[in-house]
Amino acid sequence: MRRLIERNALTKLVLAVCTLLSVSTLRGEEPFRPSPDNQFPPLEEAKAYRGELVFVDHINRRGSLRLHVDGHYHEGQLHHFAMLPYGEIFYRGAPADLRDIPIGTVLYGRFYLPPDPKTSAVPNANGNNVTAPRENHAILLEDGPSLCLREGKAWKLKEVNFRGGEGELVASLERPEGGDGLGGEHKFTIDSSTRIWRGRELLGLNDLVADGTWPTNGSKQLDGQAVQLALGWHPRYLYQQFHVADIWLDEAAMKVATERQRGVHIHHIHTRWMPARVETINYGKFGHATVTATLFGGMDESLYADFKPGISAKMAAAENTLRTWWQDHDGMDGKIVAVEKIEENPPLGSSGIQIQFEVPLILEGFRPGRVARIRPQNWPNVKPPMEECVRNQDDRWPSPEIFQKR
Repeated sequence: MRRLIERNALTKLVLAVCTLLSVSTLRGEEPFRPSPDNQFPPLEEAKAYRGELVFVDHINRRGSLRLHVDGHYHEGQLHHFAMLPYGEIFYRGAPADLRDIPIGTVLYGRFYLPPDPKTSAVPNANGNNVTAPRENHAILLEDGPSLCLREGKAWKLKEVNFRGGEGELVASLERPEGGDGLGGEHKFTIDSSTRIWRGRELLGLNDLVADGTWPTNGSKQLDGQAVQLALGWHPRYLYQQFHVADIWLDEAAMKVATERQRGVHIHHIHTRWMPARVETINYGKFGHATVTATLFGGMDESLYADFKPGISAKMAAAENTLRTWWQDHDGMDGKIVAVEKIEENPPLGSSGIQIQFEVPLILEGFRPGRVARIRPQNWPNVKPPMEECVRNQDDRWPSPEIFQKR
């Protein structure tokens, strides 16, 4: 009897150990979930996906992608995504907002699980469909030119085939297997909808035919001319085929496009203010406090340069969608007393710049882990369009119901 009891005890112990190991293994396979208090997550834990932008709710920084998955098209689902508060967006090599990116643009992104599934602004995916993965909160979205410029790469044109106002481009891009972007040699369609940029000129296919750059009909070898391409939807999307929406034929043309998008971005942030994460609060007397906040990354450097010690500023509470309530009215005036570069190589989402901001009266929205918008004194004190403001509790946590039938 004693041996039987010992044997049963040993069996239970072995089963318990096996159970713990199984749970540990399962947990190890669980995708990374960022902290709900907006700590900047490690980029290596993010999953990379590529797809076509098919729907945007720019006010709440969310949308839908049709992912590029071989063998899935008509039966595939859309990948609904939301930007993390500190998520960065780039278009044509410059910082951007979702409103800047045309529907149909091919985007490349890095995604995590939702920080808090209960308050996710997009439906929580179960991961059973490869076209709708569980990782649906983006820390990075960028178009093809932005990705190539960041990596120092360019498409090499090999050949153009032209017939009756339409044609194909044969182009290649060196990229290691498993890289974020499209790589290898591809045939892309071109037609009268394709915009061609050369220097400061906007051209069409007929212009390149007229000046002899491309043939009227037939083929021409292009000898590896370096260009940047913006890709869009093609009817044979199922087979990884794409249409060329834009071609930048030289560096000058790409720089013009980048500079124009940079101007759009600067104007947007000037009127919506710089987003930041509240780190700590040093409380004084009678409501006085000093707020330490980390400015989010992905902004133009000239915007960060406007944050200087000793200048007046204004801070407004914001939600994770970066929406404010009535920033020019309910924001708190104060003074920037310190600006410090705390990290030379900050994680994605962070600028590595922290400010200390003195306010005469601390507001409820200024709490560690919360998001705020900050305006230096030389930025306009304006209210965004009403539809962008938070007007009630439902606006604080947008419902994912808008995606249910998509």
